[in-house]
Amino acid sequence: MPGKIYRYLADDHARLDSLLRRATIQPNTVELSAYAEFRAGLLKHIGMEEKILLPAAQRLRGGEPLHIAAKLRLDHGALAALLVPTPTPAIVDAIRAILNAHNPIEEGADGLYEQCENLAGPEAEEILVQLRSAAEVKVAPHMDAPKVIEATRRALAKAGYNVEV
Repeated sequence: MPGKIYRYLADDHARLDSLLRRATIQPNTVELSAYAEFRAGLLKHIGMEEKILLPAAQRLRGGEPLHIAAKLRLDHGALAALLVPTPTPAIVDAIRAILNAHNPIEEGADGLYEQCENLAGPEAEEILVQLRSAAEVKVAPHMDAPKVIEATRRALAKAGYNVEV
């Protein structure tokens, strides 16, 4: 049975998935208000994992990071890069492709959430409080300069994704 940390973060995945579906209900279009909510939510979610969960796991392992931490960080970088330009159907498809590969690493058996739950033991409640009180992320306007698109392509390649934006 999943613990509180697992449930909180997996529920947030479901909320984000719903927002992304709502943003793309019309084929070949991106509804910008739902996407803006998704974007801010995904950035906050990534921040919770990067600033709270992964450091807590590393601390609880005596300074040794989880073996999946490096892959998750590359995925987070690719996702964050995709959130910079104005959304297009191709960008949303790339985000979906990454999330479809990424979320099972976190939610799957012996995934990030389960490992963190097991490591946390009696500290799980304290970590959950930190996750719940994580600040909203200040979201910058979209940027579409060619250098932004090129940086996004590099982040995707570095994370091992062969998707077009």
